Order: sequence, then C-alpha cells, then structure tokens
Amino acid sequence: MTIPKPLVQTNQAFIVIAVLTALLLHPAILLLPFAVGVYTLITKKNPVIQFSRRFLKKPMASYQQEDKDQQLFNQWIATICLGLSLLFFSVGIPLAAYAFAIMVIVAAGVALMGYCIGCTIRYRYMMWKHNRTA
Repeated sequence: MTIPKPLVQTNQAFIVIAVLTALLLHPAILLLPFAVGVYTLITKKNPVIQFSRRFLKKPMASYQQEDKDQQLFNQWIATICLGLSLLFFSVGIPLAAYAFAIMVIVAAGVALMGYCIGCTIRYRYMMWKHNRTA
C-alpha cells in the first residue's frame, strides 16, 4: 500500500505545527498529536490523512507515492517520542520533555524538506537484520 506524498506532507506539517504550538503555549497540546499517533497505530488509519484526502485535486494514484509501512514506522517513532515528552512534562523533567518534543519537530521538519530520518533508521535496521541472518 502507498500514500500520496502530499498527504504524508500534510501529516508532517500537522505534527510540526502541533508540537511547536505545544512548546510555545502549553505542553498539554501535545496530547493532540499523541492521540492521533496512537489512533493511527491502532487502526492503521491516520485521521489527518483521511481528512486531507478530500483536498487532493487529482486522482490519488497520480501523485508521487510513499510507502505505508514506512509511514507507520515513522509514526511509531514520533508517537513514542511524544509520549515520552508528555511523561517527562508530567513528572517535572522539562529538559527531557523539550528534548523529545524537539526531536519530533526536527524529524518531521527535515522530512518536509526531503530527508527522512525514520527511513534511514528503518533501512539500517532492515540491513542489520538481513546481515544477521545471512
């Protein structure tokens, strides 16, 4: 399965904006992208992407496609980091909380510019797994 790139970029922009807003206004806002992430991982359907489909002007297949499994892997990383950020905010360790939230902003922001950190991590993991069995 694949996902049109503009929908992936919309989700990345949502993450950047939501996490940045949370860090500037109130950490509780992190619950929004965290909840979207958890929902996505449970159902394999991202509500931001589902909502954004209606705004595509061309047929979905005419856009450059992104791998759905890769996007789920990236969602795992972002959701874990956001969960840790929320946890650290709640137990009074703001430095660690900011660090994990900023990692999410950087990863999603860099992905919007064309480099996928999660893709590199997954590729290296898959190569390590392959070399281990070979």
